[in-house]
Amino acid sequence: MSSYSFQTSAEQVAQDCQDAIANKTVLVTGVSPGGLGAEFAKVIAIHSPSLIILASRDILKAQQTAQEIANIAPGVATRLLELDLRSQAQVRNAAKEVLTYKEDIDVLVNNAGVMASPFSLTEDGIESQFATNHVGHFLFTNLIMEKLVHPGTPCRVVNVSSNGHQLSSIRFHDWNFDEGKNYDPWLAYGQSKSANMLFSVSLAQKLGSKGLISVSLHPGTINTNLARGDWSEMYESLGMGHICILCTSTRVLPEWAERDNLEDYVARGGDACIRRISSIHHHTSLAENNGSFVQDCTVLKPEEVRSWARDPIEAEQLWKLTEDIVGETFEY
Repeated sequence: MSSYSFQTSAEQVAQDCQDAIANKTVLVTGVSPGGLGAEFAKVIAIHSPSLIILASRDILKAQQTAQEIANIAPGVATRLLELDLRSQAQVRNAAKEVLTYKEDIDVLVNNAGVMASPFSLTEDGIESQFATNHVGHFLFTNLIMEKLVHPGTPCRVVNVSSNGHQLSSIRFHDWNFDEGKNYDPWLAYGQSKSANMLFSVSLAQKLGSKGLISVSLHPGTINTNLARGDWSEMYESLGMGHICILCTSTRVLPEWAERDNLEDYVARGGDACIRRISSIHHHTSLAENNGSFVQDCTVLKPEEVRSWARDPIEAEQLWKLTEDIVGETFEY
């Protein structure tokens, strides 16, 4: 990983990883055109994966991405999966469908998400960001675990998190923001991103011995459809700390970003994110750093990550909390 820089293209990394991509079955959530999931799928498609499963709550948008893949890699099989992470019932239906597949899954990329959305509760009574970004992925991943973990073949689970995890730890005392009475969209986002990281910690602890490698990552700053709606009022309420956390790396901006402009930095960030995801599922040192957090194609040291997002005790506490939320236990 360290041989790559922020400016390395996603295509270059995918080329380097082509042996690890070929003949693999990859499932990606959140694949609307223009999003990270769709771009990742297109980048790996030209290197002959066996099957790309495109999971989305909007099946028409998934079809558009499938067509884009067919245009650039006509020999690659795709399959659509309707997956609405906001609904536990729908997540269970999607998982049941996956369990009927004849193929095992080599790589699962939990990419779908929302950011800083206005307060709302799902049909299950869960704050929407926590439900979409964490609870839905937790339930889906565990329900299809028999398709992921299979003897003799390693698998990868990539949880797309964010430097936004620095905004909040898990609010175990009030994870639902008192039904919206004290809701802060950025704290809710930060909580959900910390949850993504702790989920990888738990998966590594519980299933690492069975060949599962899970990492979380910061995708960079990218111009996608993740953030929708009118942010003008939100920006007025933000301090510089929020902006620095969400719009840059924890490191200083590279000289070329300062020399050029932030828009160019953001545009290159999309390539960087796809590069990071692409590089993860072949990198052997990740087995030694199972459960880690990846940024700029580098496994960060523990001291470079907020303690609440890497603490195994908090990871287990979150696992138990989420089991309570979904009404099912998962023991391995």
